[in-house]
Amino acid sequence: MGQVRRRQFLLAAGSLRTVPLARAQSQARLPVIGMLSPSATPTPQQWARTAYAMRLKELGWIEGKNVTVEQAHSGEREDLLPALAEELVRKRVDVILAHSPEAAVAAARATKTIPIVFSLVTSPIELGLIKSFAKPASNVTGVAWNAGGEAQVAKPLEFLKEIAPHVTRLASIFSPSTGNTVAGAQHDYSAWVAAVKKYGFDLRIHEVRRNEDLEAAFAEILDSRPQGMLVAAMHFTARNHQRIVEFANRNRLPSAFDAKFFVKAGGLVSYGPDVPESQRRAIDYVDRILRGTRPSDLPVEMPSKFELVVNLRTARALKLIVPQSLLLRADEVIE
Repeated sequence: MGQVRRRQFLLAAGSLRTVPLARAQSQARLPVIGMLSPSATPTPQQWARTAYAMRLKELGWIEGKNVTVEQAHSGEREDLLPALAEELVRKRVDVILAHSPEAAVAAARATKTIPIVFSLVTSPIELGLIKSFAKPASNVTGVAWNAGGEAQVAKPLEFLKEIAPHVTRLASIFSPSTGNTVAGAQHDYSAWVAAVKKYGFDLRIHEVRRNEDLEAAFAEILDSRPQGMLVAAMHFTARNHQRIVEFANRNRLPSAFDAKFFVKAGGLVSYGPDVPESQRRAIDYVDRILRGTRPSDLPVEMPSKFELVVNLRTARALKLIVPQSLLLRADEVIE
C-alpha cells in the first residue's frame, strides 16, 4: 500500500472509531430531578413560571441540555403519591424534589438512598423526615415551612387580635394527610393547638379529606358558632383557598392565615414565609446535591423572610378597624 493511500486508510479508520464515541457522548444521561407533588401536572408554560423552574435556570440548569425534570404530580390526589414516588425510584432519578409534607413522606418511604429535598414542610422532625435541623443524618433535607416550630403557624393570631379583639372562638380546616409520618403513625399537631391557646383563643379543628367534603365541613363550622377562622397553609387548603376565604367573608368571620395568597384572595390578615423564596431555596439544595454534596451534609433551612399582609377592603366589609400601628408594620396592605 502506498504511503498516501495508507495515510488515507488510517484517517478513515480513526474517524470511524470516533463516531460511536461522539454519539455516546451526545447521548450521555443527563441528571434527572424527580418533581413529586400533589398538585395537577403543569403545562410546560406553567412550569416555566414557577419559582422552582426559574431558579434552576438562574443556576445554569437548562432542561433538555444539562438536566431533565421528571414531573410526577398526583392531580390533587394525595393517596396516589406513594405510587408516584416508587415510580421515580424505579426510574433512578438523581434527586427527588418533594413539594408538600405528603410528597416528602411518600418519597422518604420509597427510598433511603436517593437524595430528597423537601419544600414547604412543617414539623419535619415530627414527621420522621429528619433527625435534627442541624444534622439531618439521612438522605432527606430541604426547607421547612416555619422558623418557630408549630407555634409559628399560630403567630397570625397576634395580628388578628389587634384587628378583632372580640374574637375568641376559632374554627380551622385541617387535612389529616398532612400529619402522615414516615413510620406510619399520625402526627396531631398538638403543639399548634397549644400555641393557639397561648394567644387566648379556643380552636376547633374540622378535618376534611376530599374537596367534595368541604361544604359539609362548612356546615359543621357554622354549627359550632365560631367568631373567626385560622387556617394553615397545606396543599388541601391551598387548592381550596378561594372557597375558604369566600366562606369566611360570607359569614362575617375574621380570618387569619400563614400565607399571603389567602389574603390576596380576600382573607383578612396573614403572617408567614415568602412561598416563592422558600421554593427558590429548595432548588439551591437540589443544585448542591447535583454538584456532589450529600444531603446529610446540608442542614435543613428555615425561612428567613416573613410577610405580614393585611386586606383593608375585607376589614372594611367586616366593619373592623385596623390600627394604624399595624398598617405601618405590614409588608403589604391591600386596599
